[in-house]
Amino acid sequence: MTRPILAQINLAALRANLAVARQRSVGAQVLAVVKANAYGHGLARVLPALSAADGLALLELDAAVALRELHYARRILLIEGFFSADELPEIAARRLAIVVHHTEHIRMLETATLSRPLEVFIKINTGMNRLGFKPDEAGAVAERLSRAASVAALRMMTHLARADEEDGLHDQLRIFERACKGLPYPRSIANSAGVIRFDEVGGDYVRPGIMLYGSSPLPYDTAEALDLVPVMTLRSELIATQDLKANDSVGYGGDYTAARGHRVGVVACGYADGYPRHAPNGTPVLVSGRKVRTAGRVSMDMMTIDLTDVPEAVVGSPVILWGEGLPVDDVAAAASTVGYELLCAVAPRVPFVTTQVGKVDIEL
Repeated sequence: MTRPILAQINLAALRANLAVARQRSVGAQVLAVVKANAYGHGLARVLPALSAADGLALLELDAAVALRELHYARRILLIEGFFSADELPEIAARRLAIVVHHTEHIRMLETATLSRPLEVFIKINTGMNRLGFKPDEAGAVAERLSRAASVAALRMMTHLARADEEDGLHDQLRIFERACKGLPYPRSIANSAGVIRFDEVGGDYVRPGIMLYGSSPLPYDTAEALDLVPVMTLRSELIATQDLKANDSVGYGGDYTAARGHRVGVVACGYADGYPRHAPNGTPVLVSGRKVRTAGRVSMDMMTIDLTDVPEAVVGSPVILWGEGLPVDDVAAAASTVGYELLCAVAPRVPFVTTQVGKVDIEL
């Protein structure tokens, strides 16, 4: 028999979340971020649900090439740029847009001979302090690139470090505005948190990522409050139950000891499936649609849960680790991490099921 764990991908939810991003950023083009295999959801799998986006953004050249092989014809932006001059001919041949964020990029573009010139996004470092030119370099960078034969069009870009904080926008926006002063190029600023706050952020292109997959980019608003729907639901079943007496412990290390007699269930899911090993006792789980808590250390292939509040639960009862009815953000918060990590970490051995109108496609 097939082990009962699977990850269900709801394409209707992804379309709905993309619609929310567009509604939030009226007048801007939407570049859907699909890096890291679409945040663990499967790039080819989710592509049909992103047809309403104006383009896609990712950082893996091989994934961008795969999208072109799938006949995706709209803009694809490589948001981490390129890593060597040897990649530029392929980038040109595949009609990819690139981010330029250091002087070596400029030199390679100035000396490249390409089959067609490229669309270039100049990244300005406004406070993230990872990638990008200093704000006072923006004019000189734009001038050099505008003269390069390998460059067809320029755009300006930055990345918001603290858009999820109430007062985290204004310094970066002020720096970016000063850097772009006098430059007649379209601008890309907003990530998911910036899209939610688009009235403050603005810009010509937005780059929603985590919000598309139904996770909140803000600490003080739930996904549901933002009208976002979970796209991935990690499902499993109970494969055993055990009756504990007071002072019985569960699992490796005896991290959970029963204070009273009660029943626990064993779920077919462990850290080899991508569930966080460090999730503590009390992390929420749904059993038969009711919220319960983990009890004991997560092991490689199994985890245990307290069934006190679900007395009717038996072997075969359905379990949701996150997704429909249990936001991934709640599980992530209990495990002291973020929803991004959980979604990206689902292991290759977990089967994916794609739900569409009128059918379910199972991919092993």
